[in-house]
Amino acid sequence: MRARVLSLFGALLLLVLTGCSGGGGSGGGPVRVALDWTPNTNHIGLFVAQQAGYFAEAGLEVEFLPWNSTSPDTLVGSGAADFGISFQDSFTYSKAAGADITSVMAILQHWATEIAVRADRDDIRSPRDLDGMVYAGFGGPGEIPKMQTVIRADGGVGEFTTEVLNTAAYEALYAGRADFTEPFVNVEGIEAELRNEPLRTFRYTDYGFPDAYNVLLIGNSTLLGQDPERARAFVGAVQRGYRFAAADPAAAAQMLKEANPGAFTSDELVDRGAVMLAERFLLDEQGRVGHQTLDRWSGFSGFLYDTGTVAGPDGRPVREKPDFSTWFTNDLLTP
Repeated sequence: MRARVLSLFGALLLLVLTGCSGGGGSGGGPVRVALDWTPNTNHIGLFVAQQAGYFAEAGLEVEFLPWNSTSPDTLVGSGAADFGISFQDSFTYSKAAGADITSVMAILQHWATEIAVRADRDDIRSPRDLDGMVYAGFGGPGEIPKMQTVIRADGGVGEFTTEVLNTAAYEALYAGRADFTEPFVNVEGIEAELRNEPLRTFRYTDYGFPDAYNVLLIGNSTLLGQDPERARAFVGAVQRGYRFAAADPAAAAQMLKEANPGAFTSDELVDRGAVMLAERFLLDEQGRVGHQTLDRWSGFSGFLYDTGTVAGPDGRPVREKPDFSTWFTNDLLTP
């Protein structure tokens, strides 16, 4: 479920999709939603909205586009999808490069990814012990600076070897071919326990690293302006779905499974993941679903700009930070 590490530049597929998109879905036709991976608990509110009839009540037909190797940032930015699942880090790079996207809802209010090592590694008790180790990574430009910052905050040097393995990172960790990686604790973390490969994890924020909206719902900025009422109806239904998931994770998990028969290797994986989301990730400090703040955007996305890894539309590094308040909106949400 690590689509944020997939290529942002699926050029050939993108040309095909945009050629067929007819300039977007404003007005008639289904609302097209690009998922970042195969269905998982991060998508739970979307499928609750579908199964509980919230989309239908809003007068919407919603189509979940089959996952492919082109990132949702690219699909939404091009108009090949109206909305999609994104991540604050990938969004930052895409938006800075000129993508026509806006974050319309924070699905996860906090980091759900953590640094992970095998629980039986007695030689790795904290991030500083990762110096000289092998990191099984996913190719994101902000990954290495993030890991280095956490390790240095714990007193380490921040020097390690990186192998870009994508989803094979988890198997490499289990097999001892890599020393640490970065799973979603609500998915791969639980999955590791179920396969008797438990992990020890370190939260970035425990070492002073800024928190982030780990998973976002994004929309095509042009389409949001063209048909704000349709956008408000869709986002409101999705927010309602995630509110349901926060209040009744067991029922929400059942809806997710019913919407995607055969998609999950374990009912327990979905059930436990839904509970973890409800307890730790779906609600902000005021108990709200979906809302975003300028402080959180400025903190983590500002960090990425400071690393020099963010590039503008011309491909050149840019360090001058934008007005992050223009990157997101809470206007389509209900209080």
